[in-house]
Amino acid sequence: MKKKHLIILLMLLISVSAKLAAQKLWSLEECINYAFENNLTVKQSQLDVLTADENLKQSKLNLVPSLNSTIGQNFGWGRAPDPQTNIYSNQQTQQSFFSVNSEITLFNGFQQINNIRQKQFDYLSKKYDSDKIRDDISLNIAAAYLSILFNLELVNNAQRQVDISKEQVDRTKKQVEAGTVARGNLYDIQAQEANDEVTLVNAKNQLMLAYVDLKQLLDLPAETEFDIEKPDLEITETPTLLPPAMIYNKSVTIMPQIKSAEYKVYSAERSLAMAKGMRSPRLFATGSYGTSYSNRIVDDPFEPGSPTKAFDKQLSDNRNGALYFGLSIPIFNGYQVSTNVKNAKILNESVNLNLRQEKLRLRKNIESAYADAVAAYQTYKARLTSVESFRESFKYTEEKFNVGMVTSTDYNLAKIRLSNAESDLASSKYDYIFKVKILDFYLGKSLTLKDIAGVERQ
Repeated sequence: MKKKHLIILLMLLISVSAKLAAQKLWSLEECINYAFENNLTVKQSQLDVLTADENLKQSKLNLVPSLNSTIGQNFGWGRAPDPQTNIYSNQQTQQSFFSVNSEITLFNGFQQINNIRQKQFDYLSKKYDSDKIRDDISLNIAAAYLSILFNLELVNNAQRQVDISKEQVDRTKKQVEAGTVARGNLYDIQAQEANDEVTLVNAKNQLMLAYVDLKQLLDLPAETEFDIEKPDLEITETPTLLPPAMIYNKSVTIMPQIKSAEYKVYSAERSLAMAKGMRSPRLFATGSYGTSYSNRIVDDPFEPGSPTKAFDKQLSDNRNGALYFGLSIPIFNGYQVSTNVKNAKILNESVNLNLRQEKLRLRKNIESAYADAVAAYQTYKARLTSVESFRESFKYTEEKFNVGMVTSTDYNLAKIRLSNAESDLASSKYDYIFKVKILDFYLGKSLTLKDIAGVERQ
């Protein structure tokens, strides 16, 4: 019996632990860090960086002399020179060969040095390309995260409108029963309540889709238990935004897309130097060392029936080495060198244009983001004033409706105008917050909501 109780207790503990785990609330920073560690696109870009790093290591190892060994066994028959006397005769032979060869390039127009520098720039370019992918994912996650908070506010607004309608329906029923209000007013209020219920359902559906969007950015299955922190984001002061030119001057020195484009320019310059280096002669050195064994070599060639010289003795006696210096001078190769130089020059022009385009795109994006942030704040302030006005108007209309001074139509219109104004206010608030975060991003700041977060909503 005690064992059964222990099993039940253990199952309860597991169930509670699972529920606690499911109740984990993800902050914006946790979502971004999770994507960095698990997003497949990020992982693919990291593999590209590793490949570039290996290419860099190989370019450095190309300076090291090559070293190769050869082992061969030769079986021969028929007329051939005797390996000991060099006299041709009909014979069957077995020969073994052992050699070690090495080659090193002493000079080739600095192509190897320029290749190392090019691979260094390629590696850095790939690294910043990976950082750019991470930045794009960060912005997408921030947008999806704020979308959830925005839709959550719409749900709360819709729920509040439903609650108001329910209270008004109850109040109107009592007035109808008392004979102070026409029954038609009750029908109008009930119809508005139904519309509010539909609005609430739609808002909940949009909230659900916003969660799905964020899960997909995190590569989480749709059925995964997932919820985020819900800080109360409030705009409490006038923004102090830096001028676009100042933001650009800072951003152009840190944005990964600019860094990547710059290193592509440096890489193309080394590519051009390598192409020109192909016109230079190549000075190289080759060394070899080897030995051999043959069953036709005997201890004493002048003594008939002399036994074959011992294997280790032959390896020692037949040792030989060579050192060779060569100079390869390119004279004519189908204009390949000229074509490579021209293509390298075209590549230089292309990457320089790309760098200018990236800088121009960055400047335009910053100017647009700045203008959007300013416009979003002005819109937010205007809608904040509008909500306050509509709230007072609805309060006044509700009081008049309760005493029969206005019709249900006037009441519903006032209520709808207030609901729309609250939705517009929420939209402008989160639009402004996202635009400000974009400007922070261009300044190299990490994406966080802690600087504008108040007490967490329950």
